[in-house]
Amino acid sequence: MNPMLSFKYTVFFMKSSKMASSFLCGLLVLTGISFPATESLRAQSLYFPPLTGDEWQTVSPASLGWCVEETDSLYQFLETENSKAFILLKDGKIVLEKYFGSFTADSIWYWASAGKSLTGFTTGIAQREGFLSIEDTSSHYLGQGWTACTAAFEDNIQIRNQLSMTTGLNDAVAEPDCTLDSCLECVAAAGERWAYHNAPYTLMDQVISAATGMSLNSYINSRIRVHTGITGLFIPSGYNNTFYSRPRSMARFGLLILNKGVWDQTDVLGDSAYFSAMTSTSNPFNASYGYLWWLNGKSSFMLPGLQFVFQGPLFPDAPSDVLAALGKNGQIINVAPAARLVFIRMGNAPQEGGLITPLFSNEIWKHLNKLMCGAAAIQDNQPDKTANLIHENPVTKLLKISAFRGLADVTLEIYDLGGSRLMSASGNEINVESLAPGAYLLSLCNNDQQYRQVFIKQ
Repeated sequence: MNPMLSFKYTVFFMKSSKMASSFLCGLLVLTGISFPATESLRAQSLYFPPLTGDEWQTVSPASLGWCVEETDSLYQFLETENSKAFILLKDGKIVLEKYFGSFTADSIWYWASAGKSLTGFTTGIAQREGFLSIEDTSSHYLGQGWTACTAAFEDNIQIRNQLSMTTGLNDAVAEPDCTLDSCLECVAAAGERWAYHNAPYTLMDQVISAATGMSLNSYINSRIRVHTGITGLFIPSGYNNTFYSRPRSMARFGLLILNKGVWDQTDVLGDSAYFSAMTSTSNPFNASYGYLWWLNGKSSFMLPGLQFVFQGPLFPDAPSDVLAALGKNGQIINVAPAARLVFIRMGNAPQEGGLITPLFSNEIWKHLNKLMCGAAAIQDNQPDKTANLIHENPVTKLLKISAFRGLADVTLEIYDLGGSRLMSASGNEINVESLAPGAYLLSLCNNDQQYRQVFIKQ
């Protein structure tokens, strides 16, 4: 079993000047790639469970021609990694539904930051109804002086920036969840920097409430719950506002996203242009982030708390069109439109502190690919330069890079996740035995090109 990678959303961010001096190969230039449009599923035969009650049609893995013998391996993995609930949908029907320990279908659990994606969806409804525009300044709803920035800086922050994590506010303050004006310091102009920052997101609750004249929970109940059967509540905890629900409500939300905001015959979102924008690259820095949604299949991605760019797709073993709502400790919704799949996972952090949620989500896809006998295998969504960079990961002693075309005369550099260079070597391998167990970044330099990948040292 792979050791787990501990990761907190409050990791210090690295300023660009520090990155310029730390990475000898230079900064990676991020190229924006538009998210591929997915075929509408509305006219196709998706199943939608009734709005109330426990009825939900099922379909067996055997009837789908899947490798049923892999089911136990998936369940064992999920149980080992402290899961509480797992649901897999195909065409809206339940293929797998598993609860662990004392957790049941009626148990309630938190979504953590996966709830951000629900807020992003709700914002689209509020815009369609004319309560707000994502081009509006946030000050219009939060009032002047909601940050510690100058008025000129603050007036440039729009709702769009809150949705895309590009407010320019400092995520490296002592309390990054703090929503008080004194905690919200400007370090860049709005739209000029991507940083995963809870506080500006949390203030979207107040934006929606001020715009609609309703509490966030009341607005969601009247616009989403009545049409979909999704039950749950945002509950304040400190500065944060966290959504709690039963597992099947999480699965219902995934099914709603699978059908582009339409539940059966009801267009809940009512704005296809917003849905497309929400699930497309929203900024020039992190290609794998939309409006509070994570996107697979891009050329690169950034992670919470870090200010450098990783090469390759977010989930290399998943279909390239996967949309993801991701929360701390492995709260996951993954939607794969072309494969017509949805899976959700609830639970505690994976063992030994936990894989960061994107890596954990990818591990689940590895098991699902075996279960589906390759039916949902990825379709050339990995750039050649990032495929299988490290021969074996995790690493115990000797880190070896895979031999693939175009790499010669390489330099390997090892960094911690704070951006400090720890060691370097020329050639195709480097001895990392002296490193403490944990997560590190491999930077591979080849002439004027650079490739990066996180690895785990056992």
